[in-house]
Amino acid sequence: MVKANAYSVHNDKSALLEQHTVLVKRIAYHLLARLPASVLVDDLIQSGMIGLLEASNNFDSTKGASFETFAGIRIRGAMLDEIRRGDWTPRSVHKNSRMVSDAIKTLEAELGRDVTDTEVADKLDIPLNEYHHILNEVSTGKIIGIEDLGISEDSISSYADTNNNDPYQNIEEIVFKKSLTECISTLPEREGLVLSLYYDEELNLREIGEVLDVSESRVSQIHSQAMHRLKARMQSWKS
Repeated sequence: MVKANAYSVHNDKSALLEQHTVLVKRIAYHLLARLPASVLVDDLIQSGMIGLLEASNNFDSTKGASFETFAGIRIRGAMLDEIRRGDWTPRSVHKNSRMVSDAIKTLEAELGRDVTDTEVADKLDIPLNEYHHILNEVSTGKIIGIEDLGISEDSISSYADTNNNDPYQNIEEIVFKKSLTECISTLPEREGLVLSLYYDEELNLREIGEVLDVSESRVSQIHSQAMHRLKARMQSWKS
């Protein structure tokens, strides 16, 4: 009887893994759209399958979330961990990213409003086209996502889905997610739309460009600036 039960569990897990292989591939190609050509989709899929296996071992159906939602977070996290372990981003790109976030934070504190591309470029004392180049370089040379703010992509539009019996244990996370959601709602309209299409609708940069009738490069710039603006506004949570 014990052997029969073990066999059944093994078959159930194998079926679960096979059923969600397509989810691993979908997430891998979604991430690949914002990574340089040196990153191979097969490497992402391999790490994602490890995440899927971990999800199948740790999933607890009594918590309320569906397996696909739970697995999606684990799969994406495993892929991002693998990418970050082999960080191929030049140090200058990290430096430029911090520089842009700091400039946006300073300007918005001074002016009390959203700042434009031109104003940030002027603050950095560089031509506008060079600023746009930095945004593209940061966007393609590094994962610029909600994860960098300390939250999964799956939580970008929902901050209250907590199923914990201890009402105080996750209070900081709930408040953080609420602050992030409110912060996203204050972004300039086009930046907010790009984030919504990218994270909620899971469109890639080319598809978003078709919706907005702009180039894929311009979408990359808008996305990058939106994330830098969020980082600047949420900086107190990172300290």
